[in-house]
Amino acid sequence: MSPNSRSDVESTAPTVVDEGPSSDVDQVIAPGEEPAKQIQDEKKDPYLVHWDGPDDPANPKNWSRPFRWYLTALGGVAVLNATFASSAPSGIEGQLIKEYNLSTIVAILTISLFVVGYCVGPLLWGPLSENYGRRPIFLIGFVVYTAFQIGCALAPNTASILVFRFLGGTFAACPLTNSGAIIADIWDADTRGKALAIFTLAPFAGPALGPTVAGYMSVAGVSWRWLFWVLAIFAGVCTVILAFTLPETYAPIILKQRAQALRKSTGDNQYYSAIERENLHWVKRVETILGRPFLMFFKEPMLFAVTMYMSFIYGCVYLLFAAYPIVFTQGHHLNAGASGLMFLPLFGGGIVGVIVYLVFFNPIYTKLITQFAPRPVPPEYRLDMALIAGPLYALSFFWFGWTSYPSISYFAPAFSGALSGFSTVLLFLSLFNYIIDAYIMFAASALAISTVVRSAFGAGFPLFATNMYESLNPRIASTILGAIAILMVPIPFVLKRYGEVVRRKSKYAPTT
Repeated sequence: MSPNSRSDVESTAPTVVDEGPSSDVDQVIAPGEEPAKQIQDEKKDPYLVHWDGPDDPANPKNWSRPFRWYLTALGGVAVLNATFASSAPSGIEGQLIKEYNLSTIVAILTISLFVVGYCVGPLLWGPLSENYGRRPIFLIGFVVYTAFQIGCALAPNTASILVFRFLGGTFAACPLTNSGAIIADIWDADTRGKALAIFTLAPFAGPALGPTVAGYMSVAGVSWRWLFWVLAIFAGVCTVILAFTLPETYAPIILKQRAQALRKSTGDNQYYSAIERENLHWVKRVETILGRPFLMFFKEPMLFAVTMYMSFIYGCVYLLFAAYPIVFTQGHHLNAGASGLMFLPLFGGGIVGVIVYLVFFNPIYTKLITQFAPRPVPPEYRLDMALIAGPLYALSFFWFGWTSYPSISYFAPAFSGALSGFSTVLLFLSLFNYIIDAYIMFAASALAISTVVRSAFGAGFPLFATNMYESLNPRIASTILGAIAILMVPIPFVLKRYGEVVRRKSKYAPTT
C-alpha cells in the first residue's frame, strides 16, 4: 500500500442524488482546476493517504457489480420501509377516531407529523454522515426509528402517538437522505442513472402500498396497534440486515480508516487523509450546509421554480391519502382494504415510468454524453421528460375528478392513478437530475432545500384535503389541483429555452 498513490478525488467525491443535505457534491474538483496540479501537490506530501491507483479494491466504485446492485437494492428497501410507515396509518384512521374520539384532522396528523420529520431529519443526517460515515449514521437512525415504532404500538394516548410519529419521521429521514448518497458512493455516472431510476420506485412504492396493507388489517379486525408492531418488525429486520451487510461506502471515511491503519502498523503518526486535515471545523461546515440551501432557494429563480413544482407534486401524492377514502369509501362504499387497493394503479404507473426511462430516455441521454464529449451535456436536456410528463400529470387530476361520480365504475378514477404515477416518476427523475446537473458543485445544497420544502408540502396537503374534497366535492377539488398543475407546466419549457441564460447570471450554477 503506497501513500503516494494518486488520490482518486473525482471518482470518490460522490454527487449526492438523495433528498438529503449532504455536501458531497461540494467536494468535487472545481471547474477549471488542473488534475495534473492536484497530483503534483499530492506528491509533495508523501504522507497524504489516497487510493492505490484507479483499480484499488477498497474503492467502493471498484466493488463487484453484484454486490453494488445488492447495496442499491438494500438502500431501496430501507427507503421503502420508511415511506411505507409514512402512509400506513391512513388505513387505521377510523379505529383511531373511534377509540380516542378524534376529529379527522387530528387523525390525519399521524401522517402529517411523520412527514414533518422529513423536514428536520435531512438537515441532520447528511452532515453527520460526512463526518462519521454512512454506516454508523444508518445504524443509529434505524435503531431509534424502530424504537419509535414500538413506542407508537404501546402509546397510551393520542398525544404520545403524535409525538412518536414526529420523532419516527425524523429518524426515518436517515435512509431517505443517505440511501441516495450510497448510490452516489458506489456507482460512476454512466450507471448511476439506471440505479437512480430503479431506486426512485422505493420512495414512491412505500406511500402507495401502506394504505393497502393497513386497510386490510383494519377490515380483518386487527387492532391498530398491530400495524405499528408490523412496522417495528419490518424496521427491526432491516436494522439487522444493515448491521451485518452494509459496509462503509463514503470514500473520505474509508481513506481516514486507511490512514489510521497505517499509523498503527508503521508507528508513524504523520500519515493522514484529506478529511482529517480539513481547515473548516465541522461545526462551521454544518452551519454552511444549513445556511446555503436557504440562501440559494431565495436567490436562485430556477431552483425556486423547480422546487415548487416538485413540492406541489409531492404534496399531491400525500393529499390522495385523504382524497381516496372520500371517493372510494364514502362514494363507492368500498371497505378500507379495497379502498387501499385503489393505490396500486398509482404504483403500477410508477413502474411503467421507470421502464420508459430505462428503455427510451436513458439511451438517448447516453448518446448525448458522447455527442457533447468532452464537455458535459447541458442540464436543459434533462428536462425533455418533464415536457411530456407535465401535461399528463395535470390531465390525471381531471380524469380522477370527473370520473369520481358514484354512478361511474370505481375503476375509472382508480386508473387515473396509473397516469398520475407514470407522470410523477418521469417528472421527478427529470427535475431531480436537472438540479444535480445545473448546480454540480452546490447540488447537495440545492437538493437539501428541495427536500425540506417538498416535505413541508407533503405534511401540509393532507390537512386541508379532507375539507377541500368534502366541501367542494371531488370534481371541483380535483379541477382546482389540475388547474394549478397546468399553471406549472410551462416551468420546464421556460427553463429548456432560457435555462442557459439564467445560469449565466447565477452565482451557483456553472455554464461550462
